[in-house]
Amino acid sequence: MRSGIWAMILLPLLGGAAGAEDVAFRFTWEGGNGYEMTGALSFDSALLERGEVREGDLTCFVAEGTQGGASVGRWALGMRTEDTTWHMTFLPQQSEFAVFGPRYPMPQAWNMDGFGTDCGAGGFGFNIGNAAQDLCIDGALVVPSQVPPDQPFPAVRDDDVAFPPDACIGPMLMSRLEGP
Repeated sequence: MRSGIWAMILLPLLGGAAGAEDVAFRFTWEGGNGYEMTGALSFDSALLERGEVREGDLTCFVAEGTQGGASVGRWALGMRTEDTTWHMTFLPQQSEFAVFGPRYPMPQAWNMDGFGTDCGAGGFGFNIGNAAQDLCIDGALVVPSQVPPDQPFPAVRDDDVAFPPDACIGPMLMSRLEGP
């Protein structure tokens, strides 16, 4: 019984599957010139009825980029720091990410600001703003990855997504109290 309790406490902290009451979506973004990004996100199922799910609502998130099938980088929620640009707007009732438009002038900024230069050395990021949807690789905007800012960006519900450990944020660990 005691090991079962520890498993319930520790499993969400170790990554892997999203929590039991979470829903997950996977996505593929098609950029220009053979650039592609795949990934997944999860959040509490109670938020499915909301019009928007935002970055602070997520329990897991990961995005991985390729060009012509070769890896160009990845970013996961567990890689976020105080300085990370991180804005995400997902529309669960439509199963899609918000794209540029009057209501959403910059709906996505995943480790990438509007200039495309803050994903860091060796870093990877994605952005949707008024000029384009595009990638940041190794601290630089990748102009060849650009597609129109209003290109639809769908997602598919898949509650069986296996997230890597750095994609999920769990509750803070409490240190074990030692008695005298």
